[in-house]
Amino acid sequence: MRALSIIRAAGAETCHPWPRHILRTPDWAAMAQALPEDPALCLVALWADTVQVHALLHVVGAERIVLASVSVEAGGYPALSPARPGAAWFERTIHDLYGHRAEGGIDSRPWLDHGTWPHAAPLSARPPPLEHPAESPSFLPAVDEGVASLPIGPVTGTLDDAFHLRLGLHGEAIAQAEARLGYLHRGIPALLRGKAPRTAARFVARLAADATVAHALAFAQAAEAALAVTVPPRAVALRRMMLECERIAVHLDDLAMIGAAVGASGVAAACAEPREHLLRGLEQAFGHRLMMDCVVPGGLAATVGPAELQALRRGIGAVAAALPGLRRRLEASACLPRLTGLGTVPPALAETLALGGVAGRASGRRWDARLLRGLDGFVPALERAGDAAARTRLRVMEIVGSLDLLAQLLDFVPEGEMSVALPMVSGEGVACVEAARGDVWHWLRLDHGQIAAAFPRDPGWALWPAMEAALHGAAAEETLAILRSFGLVAAGVDL
Repeated sequence: MRALSIIRAAGAETCHPWPRHILRTPDWAAMAQALPEDPALCLVALWADTVQVHALLHVVGAERIVLASVSVEAGGYPALSPARPGAAWFERTIHDLYGHRAEGGIDSRPWLDHGTWPHAAPLSARPPPLEHPAESPSFLPAVDEGVASLPIGPVTGTLDDAFHLRLGLHGEAIAQAEARLGYLHRGIPALLRGKAPRTAARFVARLAADATVAHALAFAQAAEAALAVTVPPRAVALRRMMLECERIAVHLDDLAMIGAAVGASGVAAACAEPREHLLRGLEQAFGHRLMMDCVVPGGLAATVGPAELQALRRGIGAVAAALPGLRRRLEASACLPRLTGLGTVPPALAETLALGGVAGRASGRRWDARLLRGLDGFVPALERAGDAAARTRLRVMEIVGSLDLLAQLLDFVPEGEMSVALPMVSGEGVACVEAARGDVWHWLRLDHGQIAAAFPRDPGWALWPAMEAALHGAAAEETLAILRSFGLVAAGVDL
């Protein structure tokens, strides 16, 4: 792998648990040029601070994690999007927030900035005033003169996040699809700066409602890695249980939405009751149905005793008891036949986008962040078809796997403390956990106990581009079923 060799030949700064290599601009450009020759080296995230741009790359199978950085010179840096198209959204975000130009990038349109900000590049060292009114969000031109445009959103009249989907139609067939996000931008990177990790954890927990525990845990583990903090075993075990419970709840919700989208009301109904029992058990055990603000850097903020664990057992048991009936309904209904062949993501595209979670594994991509923990005997379930039916079947298999892990964890919950204090020192860390929709990453740089820079990478950065590609060739009436099969959430990408 030539690109990997270029990165590893560069000097590195201390970042736990993986060092961050500092490349000169010519070396970064050479790395970008070599990426097409290294298809197994996946770009997971690209972000920036006021003076550098950072990349996180992953070699699936070998489970190698590589961090690389380059200094911004004369306001720019060599773009990665010509070699990794999934970098385009990251590059647009970096330009909107910091003003750094991706030289040679495939798309320079604004992303988060919808023309309403009072300053350009608000996170730059010296935000410049707007020289001219910002342009409103734009979409790509139609691929053909005969293509009719069908806008969907950003307000859809449902409980979905705000997003704008522009479809280009040839008759009833979708010839082009482009999503526009940023409507839920809250300025998370700016809100985290200057705060202590435990204070900032409240903002992180609210980044995406489907991954309250996942984002909070990845953030906490990044802070703990940066500060060389060891979390008490009891908190570690409970954190793992919380994460698996969150995954089950989200999968049940997604299955219900998929069933409703294809008219399989029995499937939707079979998901609702066990999910409600689980959420009630979580509220009794952790004080909140979504386990909000329970995971903090250093451990857990909740007090979980025998009574709370028993409530958790009841909620998990309700899901386990209902699962056979759900599987029977799914197999007996028209749900899976209607989803077969819809919204296919080819394996090559899944690799290119570093697509994780159910969507990636449904296309045969063997990646699950739990592999980084080295769990004995853990093998993620895989599908190969890459279509909406494969994603649906895999969600059921994931629930079974999570229930098995929970059964093991509940048999032995260590006694002891729930949290430890954090030292007021400097450091840098990165961490990853497996959420229901894929791998969640957090990177932190701490300066004497306060956050100097941070970046959260949500699974949506890969899911939304995969959905755009999966819509090509589908009938317009199939759009909702395909969207539901990806379980899309915009909030985590909108920052």
